[in-house]
Amino acid sequence: MPRHGLVELDAVLAIARRGSFRAAALELGISTSALSNALAKLEGELGVRLFNRTTRSVSLTDAGRTFVDQVGPAVGDIHDAMEIARSQQETPSGVLRINAFATAAREILSPLILRFLRLHPQVHVDLVTEGRLVDIVADGFDLGVRSLDLVPSDMIAIPLQSPRRFVVVGTPAYFQRHDPPCVPPDLMRHACIRIRLPNGAPYRWHFEKDGQPVQIDVRGPITLDEFTLARQAVLEEVGLGFFMESDVRRDIAAGRLVRALADWTPLLAPLSLYYPGRRNPSAAFTAFTAMARKFAPDCP
Repeated sequence: MPRHGLVELDAVLAIARRGSFRAAALELGISTSALSNALAKLEGELGVRLFNRTTRSVSLTDAGRTFVDQVGPAVGDIHDAMEIARSQQETPSGVLRINAFATAAREILSPLILRFLRLHPQVHVDLVTEGRLVDIVADGFDLGVRSLDLVPSDMIAIPLQSPRRFVVVGTPAYFQRHDPPCVPPDLMRHACIRIRLPNGAPYRWHFEKDGQPVQIDVRGPITLDEFTLARQAVLEEVGLGFFMESDVRRDIAAGRLVRALADWTPLLAPLSLYYPGRRNPSAAFTAFTAMARKFAPDCP
């Protein structure tokens, strides 16, 4: 009688959860071919097709839906038992999966994550950055990083730093040629680096003063979706940019960039590490959250 391994079962559950072979393979840290082979092996042994597959979509068959409903809780219990066993070890090891916005990841990478890895070389951190809000439990993450005001109420949150803010910046040479904006609508007379959101929509620069919010759909010669490209465009005097202050703090301190509209960019909620309650956390998880609780004093 064939014996089904956890890899094959994890493959089925990941595909069902993500609705995509590529996304499931990324979640499991394997190639799409290895994922397809695991699924094909299991379907062959069961003698039934678990997924309907086309070039554009993946969906569970009726048999697959029944299989996932029955197997999912059992596989979850197995993983919980493995986590309990790992929690007994004294040396942190294994994989920690963390989900974060790209801006948040840049803020914590060096002072928290890389410092942690130097102290605990047997741990592997799988850091996934994306612009959308995710359910870290459903998507298989151990931890998430987002603004404190966006953390779900049923999660445990660890504030990582003092409040943050956005900044509007341009080069000194740009402001020698153009009068700095005094209020957000003045931006419509300036060239600005437009930002495209992950869903394809243009990002509106948002401001607030005395409780009055303002959103500006800026105009400019170029639209980008990556921070380093936008920063390069601003430094080369293409126009003004809108960034998290932490991303351009060194440029401002060195005089390469100058702030504008400072009184319209109030403080935001601090970044927070968050996670669901765990009765038997692994040694790696415990060590990472302990370091995170000491992180705030070291933040820039």
